[in-house]
Amino acid sequence: MYKLIKKQGNARRGEFQTVHGTVQTPAFMNVGTSAAIKGGISSYDLKDLKCQVELCNTYHLHLRPGDDVIRDLGGLHKFMGWDRPILTDSGGFQVFSLSSLRKIEEEGVYFQSHIDGRRIFMGPEESMRIQSNLASTIAMAFDECIENPSTREYTARSIARTVRWLERCKKEMQRLNSLPETINKNQLLFGINQGSTFEDLRIEHMKQIADLDLDGYAIGGLAVGETAEEMYHIIEAVEPYMPVDKIRYLMGVGTPVNILEAVARGVDLFDCVMPSRNARHGHIFTWDGVINLINAKYQRDDRPIDEHCDCPVCRQHSRAYIRHLLKAGEMLGMRLAVMHNLYFYNTLMERIREALDNDTFDEFYQKYVPILGRRI
Repeated sequence: MYKLIKKQGNARRGEFQTVHGTVQTPAFMNVGTSAAIKGGISSYDLKDLKCQVELCNTYHLHLRPGDDVIRDLGGLHKFMGWDRPILTDSGGFQVFSLSSLRKIEEEGVYFQSHIDGRRIFMGPEESMRIQSNLASTIAMAFDECIENPSTREYTARSIARTVRWLERCKKEMQRLNSLPETINKNQLLFGINQGSTFEDLRIEHMKQIADLDLDGYAIGGLAVGETAEEMYHIIEAVEPYMPVDKIRYLMGVGTPVNILEAVARGVDLFDCVMPSRNARHGHIFTWDGVINLINAKYQRDDRPIDEHCDCPVCRQHSRAYIRHLLKAGEMLGMRLAVMHNLYFYNTLMERIREALDNDTFDEFYQKYVPILGRRI
């Protein structure tokens, strides 16, 4: 259940209560695709890094170790040693990202596994059953992430099918949550708004899915080829039609500046692989901007990664040391860099919430939008 505490402009400060704990929003979900954050970060580390919610990937966990294996071991929380909320995506994004390996039909999508080439099928019911086996806190509805640019005709057909799929998801989840053997009988369902960059189609689709009275609503299909300005425009267009009393999630976004811009437009929840993926290549987020730790100028730099950061890495290690580890291919280098970036993102969200609590979000936004996107 989502509780809106206060607003400053369109920016929202809230709480989201789940069976696995309450999430303070706005919040960032750390992406653990295969039930782990890439870079050697454990569930226990995540608590020290201020993570509130972890996101796991339905498609990847279905392929290995298998959702039936995770169910038999007590569900995803027990499997990975994490007792806070988990959101599982539906597999819909893989419809988009594995375009050369799939065929979309009304009943669902036929895939070729990217691991061994075997033929698999996933539709709304299959996605809900997999996510029920995983026993995540939040299940995402099965949808098609539409490529940008797409034709208006294709987009209209796709979102009409996505609404039909969503109705099937809701019906199947209600059935699964009623079964005695279901691990998490309080699993929540989020619907996903699609429509490419067609403003009127986005609005119409949002109205249709809002009528289904789901637990939360996501904006999908952005940050996949359109400009940042187009993305912000779509959020502004859709936001007035999103239920005020339900949590709002912008999928797969993004940079610290993207997050500030989207919070200012009324978004509550975010996820992105960027902080962990970039960290593994030495791209580090700081309160002064973005640095590339691989650069030679850091070879003898004995300062912490970020002199304004109190994360475990900045308290103990120098830029020179972490650069050395990354250059030497030592796994510890990736681990420390990822730890810092995740801590930075979660602290950014914490500071956004504090600014909203103190009615100073506009000042915070004006100060950090020019800073956080610059490369040092």
